[in-house]
Amino acid sequence: MKTTTGAAAALLATTTLAHAGGIERANQSVGFLFEQGGYTEFSISRVSPKVSGEVVAGAPGPFAGAAGAGSGDMTGGYTSVGLAVKWDMSERLSFGIQYEQPYGADVSYAMGTGYPYAGSNADLNVDEIKVLAKYKLDENWSVYGGLRFQNVGGNVDVVVPALSLDYSLSVERSTELGYLVGVAYEKPEIAMRIALTYNSAITHKFNATEFGGASTEFETEFPQSINLEAQSGIAEGTLVLASIRWVNWSAFDISPTAYGSLPGNPSLVDYENDVITYTVGVARRFTDNFAGIATISYEKSEGGFVGNLGPTDGRTSIGLAGRYDVGNATITGGVNYSWLGDAETEAPVFGGTLSEFKDNTALAVGLRIGYHF
Repeated sequence: MKTTTGAAAALLATTTLAHAGGIERANQSVGFLFEQGGYTEFSISRVSPKVSGEVVAGAPGPFAGAAGAGSGDMTGGYTSVGLAVKWDMSERLSFGIQYEQPYGADVSYAMGTGYPYAGSNADLNVDEIKVLAKYKLDENWSVYGGLRFQNVGGNVDVVVPALSLDYSLSVERSTELGYLVGVAYEKPEIAMRIALTYNSAITHKFNATEFGGASTEFETEFPQSINLEAQSGIAEGTLVLASIRWVNWSAFDISPTAYGSLPGNPSLVDYENDVITYTVGVARRFTDNFAGIATISYEKSEGGFVGNLGPTDGRTSIGLAGRYDVGNATITGGVNYSWLGDAETEAPVFGGTLSEFKDNTALAVGLRIGYHF
């Protein structure tokens, strides 16, 4: 059962990769802390979203003439990497270091489509290093926590010819500090583990340049989150898994000074609602060396308008993965397919519906290599 337990943690992380709520690109799991003995892992994933929409009939004001114009696929594929290492200092105390890319964006509206935002683009890159410790209180309970060093940078260009708007934003990279704390209950004889993790919000104060020359400062809060992860054996070699992740996306707002002073006081990116992601799965050990898992994840659609730089609302995804053990090494590969929720974007300044984005998807593949030492 122990082999299956280790496989389940890695497989669940692999198969929940996809185009998640907000600008999320990783579920911020610290499951590697629960591996037996010394352990290190490297992971890489490739996500290919397909997101497009078109201007609705009856779009307000100067956008009416663009009705039917399509955006083209406005989301670029991206690659994420991660690295983690954990070692035991004693029977009770363990330390770990983890690198991941928890958030990001890569948006580009093609030129020449007639779409109101044609020529607009945005990229956001977030790197994070966690320094963690875990302490076993007894055979069942443990506590863990540590510091999160987060580095953020990005650039934005918003072009809307109908409004004579040609906006640019260049941001100097910012590094700020946050933390995480957690508690876990384990019952090894049935491969049970329940872990609750809290990640603090991290506020960045950015130095930036707007409209190609105006220096400005503004703040953005990257949201707090809570992860509840659980697994338990239900038969020899078989486990059920579940997780609930809440992210406080309603607190996230990118509003540089000059852009926010435009008519209507717009935000470059903001979200009206928090996001809760539910995931369930089943893991099965087929041989002494091979285990597999199937998962399904769900984020509900909230309705209302979404931003033109992130036009999706909700998500349903399925994932399949397998893990093969070779001596002290483990190789895990997975694939995830997501149906992204339909969404409407709002016309700037004039209000009302500008575009509808429908029938969009994302495909993710991931590879994770672990080694016990």
